[in-house]
This record gives sequence, structure tokens and C-alpha cells, in this order.
Amino acid sequence: MLFRHKDIDMPGTGHGNASQLKAFEHAEQALAHIEALYQRACDSIRERHRRFMAGEKTPEPMPEAFYPYVGIEITADRLTANARPTYGSLRKSGVHGTTVTRPDLFQDYLLEQLTLLLDNHGGPIHVGLSGQPIPLPFVIESATADLEPDDLRAMEQAFFLPNLADIDDSIANSTHRTRRGHPFPLALFDAPRTDLALQRLGHYTGTDPAYFQGFVLLTNYQRYVDDFSEHADKELGRDNAYTGFVAPGDTITGRPDGTGLVTDGQTPRHLPPMPAYHLVREDGLGVTLINIGMGPSNAKTITDHLAVLRPHCWLMIGHCGGLRRSQQLGDYVLAHGYVREDHVLDQDLPTWVPIPPIAEVQLALEDAVTNVTGLSSREMKDRLRTGTVASTDNRNWEFRFDELYERFSQSRAIAVDMESAAIATNGFRLRVPYGTLLCVSDKPMHGELKLRSMANAFYRTRVAQHLTIGLETIRLLREGGLPDLHSRKLRSFDEPAFR
Repeated sequence: MLFRHKDIDMPGTGHGNASQLKAFEHAEQALAHIEALYQRACDSIRERHRRFMAGEKTPEPMPEAFYPYVGIEITADRLTANARPTYGSLRKSGVHGTTVTRPDLFQDYLLEQLTLLLDNHGGPIHVGLSGQPIPLPFVIESATADLEPDDLRAMEQAFFLPNLADIDDSIANSTHRTRRGHPFPLALFDAPRTDLALQRLGHYTGTDPAYFQGFVLLTNYQRYVDDFSEHADKELGRDNAYTGFVAPGDTITGRPDGTGLVTDGQTPRHLPPMPAYHLVREDGLGVTLINIGMGPSNAKTITDHLAVLRPHCWLMIGHCGGLRRSQQLGDYVLAHGYVREDHVLDQDLPTWVPIPPIAEVQLALEDAVTNVTGLSSREMKDRLRTGTVASTDNRNWEFRFDELYERFSQSRAIAVDMESAAIATNGFRLRVPYGTLLCVSDKPMHGELKLRSMANAFYRTRVAQHLTIGLETIRLLREGGLPDLHSRKLRSFDEPAFR
């Protein structure tokens, strides 16, 4: 049965009024109404909070304090038949909708998605208030800080606070089943899930989500942060598209000519758990580098939250243990498969699901190695190995020789690390193109352990080139066409339209 917009329950608590939806034939107009509704909601929450802090603690209705809703109604004759775009189209008739937040941050993204929907299916786009209230801390982050217990209880009565029962990854995990009378999902993440992730990003990385760029490098060594900072200084001194370099605390290095980004940030006394650094372009297609530290848990945590920003790609550039006798310290490993023994995503994506390589990313990584190193095709076969990377949650693999020797041999793995499988798996799960280029820093199966004295000149040269290869890969991907980068391998047969 086809549910019309007038028949459905709005997402959230059911308090939304479908009759107040407005229809738009142009994406710019729909987006402008989303922005107006969101701003009005936030203004009403801020004003009510001001009065609450002034002593007006009695609960009162807040009819505007709800997330905007955007949806489209598709009939059978408007389904996309011949064209097969990777995203921006629907294959199922009915009402499709989602709640949205922070239209200031997602303006370009929302405009692209709404434009594609109209291009592929025709209008109208429906916009209105949902039945999902905006929690107070997602508008005023410090609202619940330093409150006495009585004031906190009063605030719980006067405002909506985050409710974890409303936040999950069932759409992304392909476990969501639309209830009768509710819209089909239009996006992987609704507004509460997005708002929570944005706050966590700021907490874990020490930078405002507004500075995150469309291409992300993930590493587990401070060396790459230092090299990235030097690279940023050089880029800002050139006549190019970069407008600033942002470090934790939202401290900004602008262009030498005084143009570009300015800052009122302050360097934090202590670095956050996973500090982020952003080489910013005005079009958002710059580079973000995050030092995620060691372990698959960190890798999953940060990518869980990064995904709501819908980056065009994330790449792991870190160190690994080489598992082949022919490898040397400093050789590169290009992962095209993963043995998932880190376990951090087992509940979200079964281990029987294969994690395929993304061809566009693999080719760009290989071309970048050639461009940066200048190796001949023969030398490339010796210095760059393509194969399976085994990721484990136990770094001390040196103490498990008998067990791991057999498992690594059976899997044909060529390298072992802790983070790569989690990053690739979450890329696959959350529909973000991914890739892995590692540098061999030890050979645990063959007696070359990770000791400070074993870093030879060849290894040091290769590590110095590693970040440059990652940056060159991003340049190639950016210039190669973004729509092609978002492979159909990442999308199932029953997907939301939004990328």
C-alpha cells in the first residue's frame, strides 16, 4: 500500500503535523525552508534556556523545537528505470523521508542530494517540522554542565534531553525495517544520530566539525602529523585553493598574505584523544589528518562519527608487520583484502561479509606510489606488495608465534596490523570509499622485531615518502571525478537515496 505524506506519522514521537508540510519544486527553495525551520527551532530553545536560567523553570510547550523533516513521495511511474546512478535515486515507490540537522554545516551536501532527487524523479520535495524534538545539549552544549541536582531535574522537565532509544545505526547496518505508516529512510543517518556524532567529533579531535574536509587520512604515528604540518605551511605559501590550516583548539594558520581563515581558537593544554588537523579548501575538498592512536577500537570510534559528514574517502596510512621473507623494512603494502580478527565490528557487520577493494582508490594509491617514488614497474613489484592484511586486537603478536604462524599462512596475509580492517569495514558499512597503504616497520615472523635500532636508512626514506603518497592519492581522486569514486560496491539493493 502506498502511504501519502498526509497519511504518515512523522519521524520521532509522532507529534509532527504532516498537514504543515510545504512542497517545493526547486532544491534551493527547499533548503532555504529547512534552514529557516532549524534556525527558528534553535532560537526558541536558546530563548527558553535563557529564561530558565533566569528562574522560569516551570515546563511549557515548545512547539517549534523540533528537527526539520524532508521527504519525497514516489509513485511507480516516477521510479528511475534506465539510469543507474550510484546515489540520488530511489527504486521503491512510497514516501521516503528523514530528519535533518545543521543545514549550515551540510548545506552543499543537502543541496546536492535534493537536486539529484528532483532531477531523477521530479518534484515536489516536502519540508516541515518532524515529530523529533531537538535535545537541548545539541543546541547549547554546555547547558547541563555544573548544575545542581535540583536544577538538573527541573531541566529534564523543561527541555528535551538526548534519548539513546532514538539513536542507532540500524539503517546503515541494513537491519532497519520500516514500520507501517512511517516513511522509508531517505538517509543513512537521521538528525539525532548526526548531532551526537558531531559533538563526539569535537570532543575526540579537539576541532569543530565545520573544519573537517572531504578527504581524510587516518594514521597512528605522530611523525605523520609533523610532516603534514610542514606540508600545510608550504601549501599555504603558494597561490592555491587552500585557505588555512586548523589544529586542535581550532587554532588556525592562515595564508601569508592575510587572506583565508582567521581564528579565535586557543591551543589546548592537553591534546585530545585523537587530534585532528585540517588543510582547508573553500569547497571542502581539502585534507583532514587524524592521529587515531593504536588499536581497532579507536579506528571504529572515530569512523563511526566521521561518517555522518559523508566524506568522499578515508585512507589508512600507518605501519604494519611484514609477513613475507622477501619484504624489507620500508616496503609498502596495498591492502586488497582483510582478515578481521579485531572483533570491534562483529555486531554491526557479520564476519562472513567480504570487504571488497574499491577499484578507484586502489588504482589511485598505486599510481601515487609510482609518482612519488619514481620506481620502475619492476622495482614496484619488489617494493609494493598487494594482498591481504590481517588486523588483530592483540598487538603483542610476537608472543603468539605458533598460533599466528599457521593462521597467517592459511590466510595468505602479507601484513599484520591493528586498525586497517576496522577502517575498511566501517567504510564498507557506512558507505564511505576506503583504502589502506601501510609501511612495513618490522617482520615479526622472521626475527626482525620493532626495535628502535632497526630503522635503517631505506626504512626512513620510505616513511618520509608515505604521507606524500597519501596526499598524492587524494589529489588523483579529487581530480578523477567524485561521483565515480562512490562505488556501487558500497550500496545494496535497497538503499536510501542520499549518499
